[in-house]
Amino acid sequence: MTAKYLFVVQMDVDPAHEDLFNEVYDTEHVPFLLEVPGVVSCRRYKSTAFEVAIGGQINQHEAASPAYTALYEIESPDVMTSQAWQDAVEKGRWPSVRPHTSNRRHTLMRAS
Repeated sequence: MTAKYLFVVQMDVDPAHEDLFNEVYDTEHVPFLLEVPGVVSCRRYKSTAFEVAIGGQINQHEAASPAYTALYEIESPDVMTSQAWQDAVEKGRWPSVRPHTSNRRHTLMRAS
């Protein structure tokens, strides 16, 4: 990671719309946002159950909610209020998919 800021977007999606959600996010939403000046990269993840060794014990963890996380490397918080960002988040089919999401969280982190 090279950018000074990390914008973390998390959400769940209605299972009946999950295929459409993934298609639109991957083929439209992320590519449109990557065109915004100051957006360096984006990577999406889906939570999964896992095991981890801590203190000599294996601990089991269920998949977390929200299920989906997108990590956007950005150069400045101003990127997220720019006209280019505003236009990109409303472009394509994303506005029709957004209502099928829930438990949305947005976090901005600064590199230390």
